[in-house]
Amino acid sequence: MANKVDKIAPTAIDLHQKSRLLEIRFSDGKTFKLPCEYLRVFSPAAEVKVARLPVYGKASVNISNIEPQGNYALRLFFDDGHDTGVYSWETLYRLGEDYAGNWNDYLLRLSKHGLQRNLPTAPGERSVRILYFMQLVNIAGQEFEALTLPASVLTVTDLLAWLRERGQAWADSLADERVQVTVNKQFSEPTTPIGEGDELAIVPRAQA
Repeated sequence: MANKVDKIAPTAIDLHQKSRLLEIRFSDGKTFKLPCEYLRVFSPAAEVKVARLPVYGKASVNISNIEPQGNYALRLFFDDGHDTGVYSWETLYRLGEDYAGNWNDYLLRLSKHGLQRNLPTAPGERSVRILYFMQLVNIAGQEFEALTLPASVLTVTDLLAWLRERGQAWADSLADERVQVTVNKQFSEPTTPIGEGDELAIVPRAQA
């Protein structure tokens, strides 16, 4: 017997960017108002599902664009750069039905790992996006993350030193001779400055 959810499709989809909500009305009469943060942290994208750590620091994330995928799903574009999640009608419906339980479980996971929904902001801090490659993906538990850098992190050298403080695995993998860093897709020097909104990539060097 076919699953009931398989036969349900949206009859109306409205993005309320000011309140950061995606409102979806389904053909069975149910309506869900799903927070953008909730949709972001429960993205069906592969890199989110396999990540060791829960997605965090997304309390202020918003959806910047919605792209229909045929007549079966939506691709959601978030303003933190995440755009690989394709949300089927069934996924969206179940996220609506299971919102309370999912959200409570998520908050417990954040607490367990000492993570927060909000990224702190203070004078001199800058928000950046960091991409990881190869073994760094396993260490970070994700292919990229949005971070708020403290005021003391001004250059590429500062960034690597700051990330090494996360633990021994980070310290070993981010040794100067083992990685190269790009800033906005340009290879950097140790003294290259890091600015607000920059995209950085940390790539392991080929070992001789």
